[in-house]
Amino acid sequence: MTAVETRQKRAKKENQPPAYDRPAGARRGISITAILPTTVLLLAAVYFLLPVVWVFFSATKSSAELFTTPSFTFGTALWDNIVELFAYENGSFAKWLGNSFLYSIVGALASTLFSAGAGYALAMYEFRGKRAIMVGLLGGVLLPTITLAIPQYLLFAQIGLANTYWAVLIPTMITPFGIYLAYVFARASVPVELLEAARVDGSSEWRTFRSVGLPLLFPGLVTIFLLQFIGAWNNFLLPYIMLTKTDLFPITVAMYMMLNRGGSEPILYTLAIAGAAIAIIPVVAFVLVLQRYWRLDLVSGSLK
Repeated sequence: MTAVETRQKRAKKENQPPAYDRPAGARRGISITAILPTTVLLLAAVYFLLPVVWVFFSATKSSAELFTTPSFTFGTALWDNIVELFAYENGSFAKWLGNSFLYSIVGALASTLFSAGAGYALAMYEFRGKRAIMVGLLGGVLLPTITLAIPQYLLFAQIGLANTYWAVLIPTMITPFGIYLAYVFARASVPVELLEAARVDGSSEWRTFRSVGLPLLFPGLVTIFLLQFIGAWNNFLLPYIMLTKTDLFPITVAMYMMLNRGGSEPILYTLAIAGAAIAIIPVVAFVLVLQRYWRLDLVSGSLK
């Protein structure tokens, strides 16, 4: 028996094709196919994370160190920057940070609830005008929010809500994208048969939505909440147009104002950078805390 025949029999016994049946070019192609997407993802990660890393390094530097030391080295003034930041204008930074939490958490919660109700109704019920509503909803998703900022300001100014908390909260509470996302989640995760069984048992529509629909929609609602929270936390244009009172500013507008004044007061550059570093932490924390619900959703989906 030749060595080639021996190798073929061993390969058949192990239910594997012989090594020479797989061309070297194919093996090389598979490796390139696997490496290329990973390389692109790594480059994208570096591109997006590099400014964040720079912010955290720069937040540790004094005004002199900021412009005289290498970008990615630690400074000696982290604690001083944090103390001066929270002492700036009699503690205004803490108020701005609280405003950002108010706009983001309250706005995201309300938006999630509105989106859940509207998306569930569009997915589960048939009614006159539903097609027109869906067309308008898709149009709202495609329409850039920046085009609505000035019309919204004019409307709120006419009814006396401009320059108030409501001027930022109300546009955040109702978003076409959140409603459409809830509609997609409801179509995919809420069986119609389950709703019909609940109705046969005498459950009202509200109780069915509360006891059956919401639990099934929960993983999707977590996604909507997180997206709305990040959008509201990073929102700059809407509060910048709506608000003139400094006490109502979120952290995004406040940091912009501090940077504008940095030309005459260079210390504000370091304070604004320290504020930007602090502003990143809540977003990262929310992502780390809420991502476990997505993992649970994937596991439950695989079990189904």
